[in-house]
Amino acid sequence: MEIAQQENNGVVCLKFTGRLDADSAPAAEASVKGLMQQGKSRLLFDLSELDYISSAGLRVILLTVKGVQSQKGKVVLSALRPYVREVFDVSNFSSIIPITDTVAAGWQQF
Repeated sequence: MEIAQQENNGVVCLKFTGRLDADSAPAAEASVKGLMQQGKSRLLFDLSELDYISSAGLRVILLTVKGVQSQKGKVVLSALRPYVREVFDVSNFSSIIPITDTVAAGWQQF
């Protein structure tokens, strides 16, 4: 998995490419924790290139949301592929995390 990072007006966009699973989750968690330690609390996750997410990946996202909310920040997920969206819907995460259809719409949430 790869994570590309872009910042604009205090919002950090993280573009995930590949698989967010047990193998890649620790690196993803470390990247996000590093941002939060820098005081970054407005995060946009671009999941347009994410092929697969496991329960370990969901855990990373849930921990991120909880950490960011404790800093009075916000996490928005955008451009989920159908399989990834289904995982969020089945796990009911889509009811607690804002999800937009496009990355452009995600930027507008901030």
